[in-house]
Amino acid sequence: MPTFIAFDGTRLAYHRQGEGEPLLVLPGGPMRASSYLGDLGGPAAGRSLIRLDLRGTGDSDVPADPATYRCDRLVDDVEALRAHLGLDRIDLLGHSAGGSLAMLHAARHPERVRRLVLVTPNPWALGTPATPEDRLAAARLRRSEPWFGEAFPALEAWLRGTGDFVPELSPFFYGRWDRAAQEHDARADEEYNDEAAGVYGSEGAYDPPATRAALSRLPAPVLVLAGELDGAPNPALAHRTGDVFPHAEVAVQPGAGHFPWLDDPEWFAQRVGRFLDGAGRS
Repeated sequence: MPTFIAFDGTRLAYHRQGEGEPLLVLPGGPMRASSYLGDLGGPAAGRSLIRLDLRGTGDSDVPADPATYRCDRLVDDVEALRAHLGLDRIDLLGHSAGGSLAMLHAARHPERVRRLVLVTPNPWALGTPATPEDRLAAARLRRSEPWFGEAFPALEAWLRGTGDFVPELSPFFYGRWDRAAQEHDARADEEYNDEAAGVYGSEGAYDPPATRAALSRLPAPVLVLAGELDGAPNPALAHRTGDVFPHAEVAVQPGAGHFPWLDDPEWFAQRVGRFLDGAGRS
């Protein structure tokens, strides 16, 4: 397992799969170990997939200062990994909360980003998070599924702040609540750093007007990929996110939830791979 030293001396780990041009991948959660990403359905075919374990997660060390878990401060870790790998520019992929980290990195270091992929990003960095109404509307698309009757009231309670996040909510995050999804979800508790997650988006983490202004000038091509059944972001929010960038395309994966590479690995891998190869919307 390769490691490098971050700006404050914290030892950080990353995981490499495949051969070829590097694709640097930032996990979501926030602050979930990168193992949940697996091989992202195979878009690393012909590429070297490099998954970063953010500080305090996975195989990376816990920092001395918990304030360094804040999203804007993690940008320095991403940049340190780029320099460690000896890359002048990177193809960068951020999933979910990692999409906000990827956007902050691109805003601060636009000259270092060759292509940017945002997979089901909840765009906190832009000041446009998914709303409870977004999540409920997406959830209602699942009303014909056998688990819906028990899960939907629990979702409403959680979004109102009158209930906890309970296991019954998990199916809403997957396009298919099959064995693969259930096994993926079962590993979640051991992959999170809850303390770090509470700091990730804390006060000062985001400056949406400045980030929007910087990203409106980003020269790199951008792909925003949403799941048809996802509520955070739903396809409409994904399109609004794409509108921030001057060179963006938006793809909506049919029948997919928040982890689209699990719902249809072939569709996801081909779409992301096509973008990384410069084939665009074709």
